[in-house]
Amino acid sequence: MHNLTSHSHPHSHEPLTASAGHSDSSRSVHPHVHDPESLRRIANRLSRIEGHVRGIKTMVQESRPCPDVLVQIAAVRGALDRVARIILDEHLTECISRAAEAGNIEDEIAELKAALDRFLP
Repeated sequence: MHNLTSHSHPHSHEPLTASAGHSDSSRSVHPHVHDPESLRRIANRLSRIEGHVRGIKTMVQESRPCPDVLVQIAAVRGALDRVARIILDEHLTECISRAAEAGNIEDEIAELKAALDRFLP
């Protein structure tokens, strides 16, 4: 069985920081339980994306051909979309299920809709 980490985190597009999960009046926060292995995999993917973005910056600084830069930007966008899909899948599987069990599914769905409105073009 997986070890699970319980914590709260904000539903926003701001980066998670050491203070994530501390509520203020402008954000909704609710408890989540995450599989540490899943968190590690997501963090590793984001680290690879971060390195890829640094590589693109170097390409621009070296005046590499624009089509080459654009291909790399497209690759990063695809990688970010895949990470977002993993996070969404886990949210639907774990968080929405727990909200349904706890009887607050309407609030959770409203938060998810708001997040999707910000995420989707």
